[in-house]
Amino acid sequence: MMLSTRLRRLILLATGWAANSAALADPAAATAAPPTFLEVANLAHYAAANAVMPAPRPGERRVVFMGDSITESWLDADPGYFAADGAIARIDRGISGQTSAQMLLRFQQDVIALHPTAVHILAGTNDVAANWGSMPLEATELDIASMAELARANGIRVMIGSVLPVRDFPWRPGLEPGPKIVALNDWLRDYCRRHGHVYIDYYSLVTDGALGMRPNLASDGVHPTPAGYAVMKGAADAAIRHLLGGT
Repeated sequence: MMLSTRLRRLILLATGWAANSAALADPAAATAAPPTFLEVANLAHYAAANAVMPAPRPGERRVVFMGDSITESWLDADPGYFAADGAIARIDRGISGQTSAQMLLRFQQDVIALHPTAVHILAGTNDVAANWGSMPLEATELDIASMAELARANGIRVMIGSVLPVRDFPWRPGLEPGPKIVALNDWLRDYCRRHGHVYIDYYSLVTDGALGMRPNLASDGVHPTPAGYAVMKGAADAAIRHLLGGT
């Protein structure tokens, strides 16, 4: 697998950022070996599946879903949604726990190399949860914008989903993420408007009106239930129809 000079540089920067964040959170981590460039973004996760994926069939339009555990679990909750459906082939490329920076590092191999017509980007939850240490919203915004620009440069249409509402993270309580998610979604909506991308407002569809998700749509307050994914599927398909015209 060949990596561009720019991608290698991004990986090295991300490796240093991750290692420094871990060391600040846990001094013992400072003496641990830093992750390799392959491990930082978990580039091996879909490498085998990507290697055997054939070129798109004549008339086939692929939509790659790039994201974290919310995207990865979507396949488990509704595997039929990611089966080939006539001329539309939805491909799940979510990895649990990932931040937007990690998604950016694997965007070339897990999205662009698959030759999709469109990409569905759903990122930011783990940034707000500080999975890689505290991240300013500006860093998340730049990562998502960079993915969108890479897609557009390769003739791939872009839809960006809003970050789902979260009142508290079970694995990192007390961060009060609600207002930060609202601010990030405001930026994402405006970014899509300015650049001609499709913004999917999942937030408004699943919110309980108090910075969280309705209990029947997310049992742990973060990850959708099958009922939650059913709501999201309707919005995602509307965006796909808008971008691809028909079906």
